[in-house]
Amino acid sequence: MERRDFVKFCAATVLVPGPVAADSTPRFYARARLVNEEGAVVRAHDIPVNQNLIFHYPFAATPCFLLNLGSPAAGRVTLKTAANEPYEWKGGVGATRSVVAYSAICAHKLSYPTRDISFISFRAEKSARNKHAAVIHCCSEHSQYDPAQGARVVAGPAPQPLAAILLEHDAASDELYAVGTLGGEMFNDFFQKYAFKLAMEHGAPKVAVSGSCVVRPLDNYCRQQVRC
Repeated sequence: MERRDFVKFCAATVLVPGPVAADSTPRFYARARLVNEEGAVVRAHDIPVNQNLIFHYPFAATPCFLLNLGSPAAGRVTLKTAANEPYEWKGGVGATRSVVAYSAICAHKLSYPTRDISFISFRAEKSARNKHAAVIHCCSEHSQYDPAQGARVVAGPAPQPLAAILLEHDAASDELYAVGTLGGEMFNDFFQKYAFKLAMEHGAPKVAVSGSCVVRPLDNYCRQQVRC
């Protein structure tokens, strides 16, 4: 969404107390500008189409995918969390509304990209185990998510979509900012399951991100990507 539309969206959002708010309403964290490995600003029109890019938000150890799908991502998609709470995903951002971002933590068994290996990534092409093109595919149990539809589950055992990362797009500068999440967060389970490993990888994994997020190609971050 553009900056003006984003402000309107924030103003219209009503946070509901209790379990519904925990899963189905937007959660806002520190606003963080997306920058590349050299520290330069990431601009929406410069993001390569169909390339896996990774950054960490809203915590130091929680990975996210940044994708340019190459065509407008449908807006106003109604989805549900595993707790059956509905929420509405409002589509991509940027001049062509093709830029999207999602948590890279699989909603099934919490597989995620590490520096050594990744079982989950965006796949533009079909394969023997991937009957859908242009999906985020987790090879651990073959959950597949459609990033053009709010990461809706299109195959596999995942009980809910990937949590969306809310992006703010500045139309004047074409800069992007991560500002929050939407959908079923799985951060508590993630930190509990991988506590020791995340501490080894990130030092202080629960530190909140602020200021900026470094965006890099998944190929530069991860030594091996499992393809299926």
